[in-house]
Amino acid sequence: MDLRAFIQRRLEVERANGQTVRVNVSPPYGRIAKALASGSAVPIIGPGICRSGRPSDAPWDPDAPRFLPSGTELSACLADEAGFPSQTERDQLAEVASYYEAFQTRDALHERLRALLAPAALDRIAAPPLYSFLATLEKPLLIITTNYDTLIEQVFREARKPYDLVVYSELKELGNAVLWWPHGALKPETVTPNELYIELDKTTVIFKMHGSIVPQSAELDSFVITESDYVELLSRIASKSAIPALFASHCRDRSLLFLGYSLRDWSFRTILQSLNRFFAKRLVAGDDEIQSWAIDDRFSELELKFWQRRGVYPYEVNLDEFVRLLRARMTS
Repeated sequence: MDLRAFIQRRLEVERANGQTVRVNVSPPYGRIAKALASGSAVPIIGPGICRSGRPSDAPWDPDAPRFLPSGTELSACLADEAGFPSQTERDQLAEVASYYEAFQTRDALHERLRALLAPAALDRIAAPPLYSFLATLEKPLLIITTNYDTLIEQVFREARKPYDLVVYSELKELGNAVLWWPHGALKPETVTPNELYIELDKTTVIFKMHGSIVPQSAELDSFVITESDYVELLSRIASKSAIPALFASHCRDRSLLFLGYSLRDWSFRTILQSLNRFFAKRLVAGDDEIQSWAIDDRFSELELKFWQRRGVYPYEVNLDEFVRLLRARMTS
């Protein structure tokens, strides 16, 4: 059965029957703040972060952007340019990107994504408050993101927060290597994922799990965006050649903080698959439980069940409000 179609049908049934359950309790800000401050939490940032730092009624203009596009906006833009034939699936970025690649070229898709996600005036693009908050934390963190843009790196540089950058690459000529920029490096090293070694107790690392724009060289741009890209990533996850073993071990005994994920997104499914073997170990009652949390504006009933069955506590709160209250708890 097609998972996306199944999810879509379930969400439509929920809306029709009014079954969606809302979460009315506040996140445990104190516990989350303590976990981040001690380095015992791993922030995992999803596509929903694009809503952060942006008024709800502010349109995205690809010719004069003040914000980066949401997945839906990016999909619609690519659909218009490629003449995507389906009106009902225009918001499905993986399908639209696949169509764009098939009727243009892979290089053309890369070039367009670079133009839309790395505009010349990137310093004028509003950055999510989450990024500046993470850059203030003293303890080293492993930060995982499935976003392609470079705003988080820009914010860390401006805050003079040292970090290593690791990028999953779908480029065939690199084999199964990841790209690794040690702090301050101008050029990346290519490393087999399971041979990567970084002292995570001393170094903040940004791991871009679905690829990234590389400002210094368009030839190194990498995007997990088409359906075949996601299939390849899932295959590499299964063979343990996508996520560095060092990162997987680091996540095993730490809280996971999911920010801006929706079950509709392919990125959600790949994150779940990559961490699936850890979830069962977290379903432990009592004081030894390793708590993890999911934060987003709104979850469907199906999404709530997905999180809860994996021992993750979902909380419905605006991402900017979450960061504001978390920052206040850290400084109180």
